[in-house]
Amino acid sequence: DKKKQILASLHIKDVKDAKAEYAKVVKKDAVINANGNEVKAEGGFDVPNDAVTADNLPIYVCEVDGEEKYVIPMTGQGLWGGIWGYMAVNSDGNTIYGVYFSHASETPGLGAEIAGEKFTKLFDGKSVFLGDNVIKTVKGRLSNEAVEVNSISGATITCNGVNAMLDKCLNNYKNYLAGKQPKTNVESAPCTAACENAEAKTTEE
Repeated sequence: DKKKQILASLHIKDVKDAKAEYAKVVKKDAVINANGNEVKAEGGFDVPNDAVTADNLPIYVCEVDGEEKYVIPMTGQGLWGGIWGYMAVNSDGNTIYGVYFSHASETPGLGAEIAGEKFTKLFDGKSVFLGDNVIKTVKGRLSNEAVEVNSISGATITCNGVNAMLDKCLNNYKNYLAGKQPKTNVESAPCTAACENAEAKTTEE
């Protein structure tokens, strides 16, 4: 079931053999720390939820259609019980590829809708981080669409729990994801004759 949930965050659903598909897609299940450093090259799948700490963070490095994805596990608390999920992030280290949410006992038709595709699809293409802001659900009009999705009407406490889960869990992976983001190399333009003359004049003055 855990493998099916990880695959679901990658939009891979209703597979006949989840174990085989998981082995095909998940190239590495490492353990990292909040500094973004790898602690163990494998064994992330075996880390139970209650053992996840800033120094013991599972990360799943996957490949979908030839592109690398990073799947992050998340756990939190809803209105009536536990909530959890997985978030798949693109190789750029910040764009959300997909999410999977589930719950133990949220209200049918309200908080339980976090597990529905109508809600989870809202996260596709959003940013995990924008400066100090983390992806979250909001009521009403979105003010920062890059890191906001509409919350579920009538499920305020459950959505607050989702936001707390996203903030707590994703921030642990911020340094790791930052290390995956493309580096921008800015080279100095060659100094023109006008530039050299200006520098010489400044030096003389």
